[in-house]
Amino acid sequence: MNPPDHTPLLVIGAGPGGYTAAFMAADLKIDVTLVDIKPNPGGICLFEGCIPTKALLHAVKIIADTKAAQDIGIEFKELYADPPKINRFKDDVVKKLTSGLGQLAKMRQIRYIRGRAEFLNSSSVKISSEDGSGQELSFDQAIIATGSQSVHLPFEPPSDLILDSTTALNIQEIPKTLLIVGGGYIGLEFATIYSELGCHVTVAEMLPQLLPQADHDLVAILQKRLELNLAGLHTATSVREIKGTAKGLSVKLEDKDGNIRNEGYEKILMAVGRKPLTQGLNLEKTSVELTPNGFIKVNDQRRTSDPKIYAIGDVAGQPMLAHKAAHEARVAARVIAGQDTAFHPSAIPSVIYTNPEMAWCGLTETEAKEKSRDIKTLKFPWMASGRAVTLNRTEGLTKLIVDAQDGKLLGMGIIGESAGEMIAEGLLAMQLGATARDIMHTIHPHPTLSETIMEAAEIYLGQSTHIFRRQK
Repeated sequence: MNPPDHTPLLVIGAGPGGYTAAFMAADLKIDVTLVDIKPNPGGICLFEGCIPTKALLHAVKIIADTKAAQDIGIEFKELYADPPKINRFKDDVVKKLTSGLGQLAKMRQIRYIRGRAEFLNSSSVKISSEDGSGQELSFDQAIIATGSQSVHLPFEPPSDLILDSTTALNIQEIPKTLLIVGGGYIGLEFATIYSELGCHVTVAEMLPQLLPQADHDLVAILQKRLELNLAGLHTATSVREIKGTAKGLSVKLEDKDGNIRNEGYEKILMAVGRKPLTQGLNLEKTSVELTPNGFIKVNDQRRTSDPKIYAIGDVAGQPMLAHKAAHEARVAARVIAGQDTAFHPSAIPSVIYTNPEMAWCGLTETEAKEKSRDIKTLKFPWMASGRAVTLNRTEGLTKLIVDAQDGKLLGMGIIGESAGEMIAEGLLAMQLGATARDIMHTIHPHPTLSETIMEAAEIYLGQSTHIFRRQK
């Protein structure tokens, strides 16, 4: 049976945004065609991003926990990491999840076409397959969900020794030395992976602070831990030149005072950011408009300036996060199905899967000061948490940002074990308009790390069971 030449809904890109939109639309009884170059849905996130990275981070966390076990009286005589075997574990995880998505697409009777789509006009595309074959497909509505791609420095020489977030996932052989350019979440997660596998890792970040979106007090705790494991960590440092040498790569680094130094590395990982992937879509043949930063302009229903075309995920603007893309996907699918809905999240969480993890959502303390908001900052140090002490992980901190007048929760930040799991409580609280009083009156199980959220909330009234504050 030949593929149809028309589809009511075309979704271009099968990452977390694209496949979520296709699945939701199919559940709403819309006939869907999903197009992507990969053999199954999953996109960059599942094939080359979030999922394989987290599989590797799980593996190296076991290494880190094993090393730390000697502090509590458990010692392993020999610790050996097998990078090729870890690599196979990562690949098995990817295969399992993406093949599962393929089955879900079939069960929903979604047409899945493997190829690249480019617009012919505002109602049709040409789909080109890797084998050179192609077809034209018209549509009633289309959703663009093509994601993003790594940014590279303009003066990078062509070299297999320069990695990006995709090629760095292949850990068959661990280099002796690695420079990671960029101190954002991608750079720091890979710094965690490679350093635990025995590589001497150096991180160079152009800005004065790692993870500039997060508050300094949270970042400072993570940076202190990273400095124990990395060969070097330099902020306010720029890469000025990269040259190939007989032994690897020579890099010219410049610090904030203009001092230049040359250093040699076996490999370099570029983690300086990502940009929206619109290249090759031929958007100029539609009425779709782009922002100055290259994102597709969308409204709160994810409609573009072309009446028939929607855009979601990384290609539709910051933050470039899979869960944001999936939420936008559900909005777009429901709008196409005729429902009255819009993209107005109370907050979008960010999680950095380093060791320790860091997560935040809503208003940060830095943003509050910039906006002159009247807030109270409530902090509970994990050294006062019974559960953190039993885990021997007391470096953590739970932080709430609340309105100074009514105590309404405006933001939350956590650094420590399982921060990414705990942040969901803050998101739900903000979604429901909860206050610090609501959180403190919610009985949390003991002993757990989640108690730190309750005890931070207690500080709003000048109380906290496990922190003594002298009455004025």
